[in-house]
Amino acid sequence: MNILSIQSWVAYGHVGNASAVFPLQRLGAEVWAINTVQFSNHTGYGDWKGEVYSGQSVRDLLDGIAARDALARCDAVLSGYVGGADIGDAILHAVASVRLANPAALYCCDPVIGDTDTGVYVRPGIEEFLRSRALPASDIATPNRFEIERLTGLDCSTLSGTKQAVLRLRSMLRSDGPACVLLTSLETEDTPPGSIDMMVSEGGAFHVLRTPRLGVTVNGAGDAIAALFLFHRLRTGSAVAALEAAGSSVFGLLRRTEEAGSREILTVAAQDEFVTPTRVFRAVTC
Repeated sequence: MNILSIQSWVAYGHVGNASAVFPLQRLGAEVWAINTVQFSNHTGYGDWKGEVYSGQSVRDLLDGIAARDALARCDAVLSGYVGGADIGDAILHAVASVRLANPAALYCCDPVIGDTDTGVYVRPGIEEFLRSRALPASDIATPNRFEIERLTGLDCSTLSGTKQAVLRLRSMLRSDGPACVLLTSLETEDTPPGSIDMMVSEGGAFHVLRTPRLGVTVNGAGDAIAALFLFHRLRTGSAVAALEAAGSSVFGLLRRTEEAGSREILTVAAQDEFVTPTRVFRAVTC
């Protein structure tokens, strides 16, 4: 399995490609990583060193890979945080180039906008880019609750409202693909105290995976779950199996991070959770 991952990179800690690449490699995927930034650490610390790469530099790297006649062997493109319009254009150039070489390749867009505790943290114009250009090119979308509410304008405090939001987001996706939506960080009136949900929808069905709510707050978990879900969806062809595998692995990863009291997600120390999760959770039809 070959996955082209276009995301940010940090030298210290695990967000963006630094969160997505190793789990994919640990599971046996070849990852062609193109970094959109190289920072010392994630921006949640308040200060960092490094540089932002241009959209042209991303295009150049993609075109260099294409020159190796490799794109026909690319199974999927994965993208996350979009720093600016030029990076967005470069990501869509990559998707189009891969599809030209391999029409069966999937594009998984993690439409990063923000979260309930931070609000919006992307630059002006990125929401509209995601809504009008990135999502219509996507086969799979992996928003959190805050992001799907922003993208659809619908409230997700109830299960029925969440389903409507997911259906609306699915309608934005490419009609030629599986039109699969993974919704993370979901809490509705049906979610028991001390729990957190994820929902997946594909082919008209809805499934929910419920796990205990952990007390840890770390950056990079969303990047990891998008990568793991894409991998398992490619491996099994089943959105439900991908939800169960990715959700179980990330729960184990976060549990071990919490137990260690670490501010950074323990991607390397807890790597066995990607292959054989300590605790396996099952999704139910809703």
